[in-house]
Amino acid sequence: MKKMNMLNGLEGFLRLWASQTVSALGTAMTEYALVIWVYGQRGTASSVTLLTLCTFLPTILFRFAGGALADRWDKRRVMLAADLAAACGTLAVLILHQMSALRVWHLYLINALLSLMNAVQAPAAFVATSLLVPEEHYARVGGLQGFSGAAVSILAPALGSVLLGVGGLSTVLVCDLASFAVAFVTLLLFIRIPKPERQAEADGTPFLRSCLDGLRFLRSHAAMLRVTLFMTAVNFLAKLGGDGMLAPFVLSRTGNDRRALGAVQSCVAIGLLVGGLAATAMKPARRKERLVYAACALIFVGDVVDGLSPRPWVWCAAAVLTYLVAAVMNSNLTAFMREQVPLELQGRVFAAKDTLQNGAIPLGLLLGGALADGVFEPLMAGAPPALAGVFGAGAGAGIALMFAVVGVAGIALSLWRWMGSMKR
Repeated sequence: MKKMNMLNGLEGFLRLWASQTVSALGTAMTEYALVIWVYGQRGTASSVTLLTLCTFLPTILFRFAGGALADRWDKRRVMLAADLAAACGTLAVLILHQMSALRVWHLYLINALLSLMNAVQAPAAFVATSLLVPEEHYARVGGLQGFSGAAVSILAPALGSVLLGVGGLSTVLVCDLASFAVAFVTLLLFIRIPKPERQAEADGTPFLRSCLDGLRFLRSHAAMLRVTLFMTAVNFLAKLGGDGMLAPFVLSRTGNDRRALGAVQSCVAIGLLVGGLAATAMKPARRKERLVYAACALIFVGDVVDGLSPRPWVWCAAAVLTYLVAAVMNSNLTAFMREQVPLELQGRVFAAKDTLQNGAIPLGLLLGGALADGVFEPLMAGAPPALAGVFGAGAGAGIALMFAVVGVAGIALSLWRWMGSMKR
């Protein structure tokens, strides 16, 4: 009975969530298979990096326009059109591969075009969820979405590898198309997304001005602006630490032990899975802003623990705990935004928030590698015995020091914002 009460009023969302999870799994398997195919064709890391860049950069660049369009257009039609475009992209890859005409540049072009569609689809899906879900369940559905995302990240490489071994790239692409059909038919026939009471204006306001409405909203609402700028800084620091530099840290500290890296990455996924379930079952926090600050402080403790310990089992334990906390934090952060922003503005505000927060990620990744190779590793190569006694010596000691510095900075920032929230 209690379980039924938890899910009461979520029937439409659950149908959408389940079908979109199936589609996301098919997409993730295709992405995994295409990375392997591209590397097999070119044999360079840069070819794979460029594929990833084509997938994400257009979305970031056109998110403001996408948010404005998502607020003006019918959400269900936007999602159906985006799903159909994605299926056409997969079908084009399948046909080219079957004709032995597929080239790497085809994938770059297709991924870039689909990334443009995602700039509209993501804010539309965000608003659609708000329209389908009662306000008291916002944090709960955030937990479900976090759980499914973690499950997809675990299952996609395993299933993708099996399908590649059984039937090659074509089999993966056919399965992706089948998963699209499930999501498309479910959304078309079995889900009705309510229209907002107030629709964003389609006429009268210049489109460019409408695109910037999200930024104006953030600027005029102190709570949303505080959290958005805080998460921008957190994303930047996280990419300097365990979220962005995990692989080089583990591999350098263990002498290139891929099993150790696999174990830590698996524990990251386990933490996200358990955290998603916990967020689904938990009662939503009353003061979500405070929870976000406190949770981030705990997450950055994990960077300090990683930096101070040379033992893989400690890194695994820290990964489970910190990503569990991160999943709970993310569900409450999403719920906080849904509660603060009127439905007719959510697409534009989502776009503005997402652009600001994600814009710091590439900078953090680039700077993280440069600092590790050019500053911290050389620094620890000639470190005094006292410093080496804390962070170790040899390869990876500099990254360990960087993790500790990032962790302390993140804890200080989080506690400063948490104490500020206690005064309000």
